Amino acid sequence: MTTFDNALTNAAARDVSRSDVEDLLYYEAKLLDEWQLDQWAQLYTDDAEYLIPANDLPDGDEKRDLLLVHDNKFRLLARVDRLKSRKAHREYPHATTRHQVTNVRIESQKPDEVCATAYFTVWRFREGRDDHYVGRYDYRLRRLDGILKIRYKRAVMDMTVLRPAGAVSIIL
Repeated sequence: MTTFDNALTNAAARDVSRSDVEDLLYYEAKLLDEWQLDQWAQLYTDDAEYLIPANDLPDGDEKRDLLLVHDNKFRLLARVDRLKSRKAHREYPHATTRHQVTNVRIESQKPDEVCATAYFTVWRFREGRDDHYVGRYDYRLRRLDGILKIRYKRAVMDMTVLRPAGAVSIIL
């Protein structure tokens, strides 16, 4: 069991602290930057949702409005498989990324769910080009078998357009 797993297991016996949430979000960022996508996907519950709303409607209703990404766990795993394959031309060879997570806050806490927010900047470097994505994460976290997991992640970008990046081909 890693230090990270120990911290999350200890969180099961008490209220989740901001430090517990930061540990999870920083670990998620590390896994993404190291392209350890299979391990990253295991941070999510089986009923997880991963969303990126359209830039022109960042606070839209995911049941009614267009989203750039709206993955459940099955689609999230398919995204991981696709990104690891040579067929993912925008990400093969893999881009170098740096996920920076800041201003982590717990918004509310119930016995079965923690709602948290954080700000992000994600840098993507590939073929002499660098792109960046800036915004806010909204999380709903849940304890499962004593471990803190991600039930819901919404990455709301601050940019009004995706240029110069043009697309979101990485996992924010």
